[in-house]
Amino acid sequence: MTTTLSPPVRVGKAAVGALGMLAAATGALESVVTPTLPLLQRELSMSPAQGALLSITMLITGALITPIAGSLGDRYGGKRVMLRLMAVVSAGGLVSSLAPNLPVLLLGQVLEGAMVGAMPLSFILVRKHLPTGQSQVAIGTVSGLFVGGGMLGTLMAGPLAEGLSRHWMFAIPTLAVVVATLCVHRLMPNDPPARSDARIDWPGLVLLSGVLLTLMLGLSMAPEFGGRPLTLGALVVLLALLVTGWVFVERRSPWPMVDLRLVAKPAVWSSYVVTFAVCVGTSVSMYLVPQLFAVSADGYGFGADATDIGRYLLPGAVTAAISGPLGGAAARRFGSRAVVTAGIGVMTATLISLAFLHSEVWHLMAGKALIALASGVCITAMVVRTATSVDHDSTGTATSLVLVTRVIGFAAGAQISGAFLTAGTLPGMDVPAESAFVTGFVIAAVVTALSLLVVRTMGKGVKA
Repeated sequence: MTTTLSPPVRVGKAAVGALGMLAAATGALESVVTPTLPLLQRELSMSPAQGALLSITMLITGALITPIAGSLGDRYGGKRVMLRLMAVVSAGGLVSSLAPNLPVLLLGQVLEGAMVGAMPLSFILVRKHLPTGQSQVAIGTVSGLFVGGGMLGTLMAGPLAEGLSRHWMFAIPTLAVVVATLCVHRLMPNDPPARSDARIDWPGLVLLSGVLLTLMLGLSMAPEFGGRPLTLGALVVLLALLVTGWVFVERRSPWPMVDLRLVAKPAVWSSYVVTFAVCVGTSVSMYLVPQLFAVSADGYGFGADATDIGRYLLPGAVTAAISGPLGGAAARRFGSRAVVTAGIGVMTATLISLAFLHSEVWHLMAGKALIALASGVCITAMVVRTATSVDHDSTGTATSLVLVTRVIGFAAGAQISGAFLTAGTLPGMDVPAESAFVTGFVIAAVVTALSLLVVRTMGKGVKA
């Protein structure tokens, strides 16, 4: 039952700024692995497949935690859930910073992955404490600051890892997360629970976790499925059974973790499909471009170290940081369909160009920057569209599923890329053939372009 509540306390720029600071800090912590992946592979003796697993470990936890955090935030209050979630993230950052080997580092990344759940909780808070027009701007700004934090993490990771050690590149953003969490605790007012008699749907929670874990496990094992068809078949059957059981439970639960009627709305499910396709294309570029920079200059690469890679990726991080506010403003002005169509067109053309034009550093830098801008605009437009298409007490659930779809898309793209690079590495060779990179970019372009079929079914978007 929904409780009748007094009007929420309106907040000022300082409280929203605290949410933005937290978004930036978590974005920085999330991004430090990508530019230093070649360095981590060398120091921890990882194969390309293990490197791909490390790059998506945080995403796996995010996929499990985010819908739970969004649902609990809708029921019990966004601030209350956020503070507890950030305690887990801080513990994960500490573990990663002290990790002596790959298994411990993987544990730290698992705990850090809870940070993805902070985004829907932030959206709950801004929708409760700001007028509609301001909340749309705040959603885009918080999303942009998360990406901006990623820019900072990308920039500082290489110099910290090489100048101090890989441990410090985790420790410093973790400290920033702790400080930002304390600011949110002090400046953001408590938001009362929307449903005073809500109960946790434990069967739905267990089944949904099983669905997401099985899906992410399948993605993490993608490079090995060529020689293990029985394993693939077993995972597909298990996934089908879990999905069937979850749907059965959710349709009959008085307090479902995910209201299936909500997901069935065209404005909601279309956002999930488009987000997945866009994130696959983005993830491929995020994984392949640094690997291409790191390939020896004696071949087709550039022999870049971690610091060089971070510098080369900086323009892409800058365009990604401005894409959040730009996407929110553009969607409000032109409608989600027009914004997403333009973004997908830019992404597709850029991925095709990278497949056949990557002989100079600036080719990759420009391509990565365009993809980051277009992708960020698309995803922000989808988040804003979804948030404004549902009731206030469903904001966390609806937007969390957009973010879960984002996580799954990124994981799928990373594993597809890792599989192609692993398959393209001939026996006795240390680096994959150039054709593996070409294939990865082309497939990403095709997947991204196919999402236009769904965009055609979208309305002009919600402008409330």
